[in-house]
Amino acid sequence: MSRNINHLAIIMDGNGRWAEAVGKPRAFGHSKGSEVAKTIINKCVNEKIPFLTLYTFSKENWGRPSKEVNALMSLLSNMLDKELENMLRNNIVFNIVGNIEDLPSSTRKFVDNAINLTKNNDGMTLTLALSYSGRQEIVDAVKNIIKNNEKIIDEEILKNHLYCPEMPDPDLIIRTGGEYRLSNFLLWQSAYSELYISEKNWPDFNEVDIDLAIDNFNKRIRKFGSLKK
Repeated sequence: MSRNINHLAIIMDGNGRWAEAVGKPRAFGHSKGSEVAKTIINKCVNEKIPFLTLYTFSKENWGRPSKEVNALMSLLSNMLDKELENMLRNNIVFNIVGNIEDLPSSTRKFVDNAINLTKNNDGMTLTLALSYSGRQEIVDAVKNIIKNNEKIIDEEILKNHLYCPEMPDPDLIIRTGGEYRLSNFLLWQSAYSELYISEKNWPDFNEVDIDLAIDNFNKRIRKFGSLKK
């Protein structure tokens, strides 16, 4: 099914809209969304996708009401605590991309613990984009290049100064919620990523939808700017 996908990235959009549509608080939508994330992670493990990146919390999301932000951080901590055993059982390597120092210290403990305990695994790499901004990542890369006094600057040099330079570019980016934009997600890495938009809000997304997205991807011809021979 996923024969051509080395790295799948997902913008999990629509938790709040889904909750409002069913007459529930936004936090309820985020909770439901976290359950869907678990299902999709297991699906990707079974599909033997080497890299899965989930856009979990953007730099801009800190501007949301403190009640919602606190609920999201608590949900993240609880999920990492409860799912650690599952990650170890499935040989998952846990990683994050973003500014971990922005997270509350209580949440950082769960993040650091999951990273440390799974670092010797050799299965799928699960990366959560946390306090992440694609523009900020590029700015930080340029700052590090200047700091290191690099004499030659090219694409390879810049890539090597990104947050996770060892992570391959995403082959496919799925966005739920019907929005047609990247929202500052993996801007450098997505230059030749295929995009798939689902009209479903994230809490309604399921394994069948992943199959549909992968089937659609596998039918595409990727030319990377050249002419297909």
